[in-house]
Amino acid sequence: MGRYYFDIYDGQSLIRDDFGIECRDPDAIRAEAVTALPAIARDAIPKNGDWQAVTVIVRNASNLTVFTATLTLASIWLGEDVPPGADDTDQRGGCTASLGLMTTRTA
Repeated sequence: MGRYYFDIYDGQSLIRDDFGIECRDPDAIRAEAVTALPAIARDAIPKNGDWQAVTVIVRNASNLTVFTATLTLASIWLGEDVPPGADDTDQRGGCTASLGLMTTRTA
């Protein structure tokens, strides 16, 4: 088991992990990085703009990068007609329901 550091890069700034966590094997390192990405990216969704990438860079105790994982958001309106208000800078909270809250699925 070793200590690994999970740095976060959002395309503009790098946040270094100064504490790290113990991971038992490469699968645990990968799982930690990949599982963390959606939560990190949720806070980094662009308020104006259609592209964002968030990367987790994993370093070992020797400060060598051993793994990276990137989650990318790319969005584009299709066609010539853009729905009213689509150019607003705050794109969160404008719908009557949130997809994140929908839990029922149809077969």
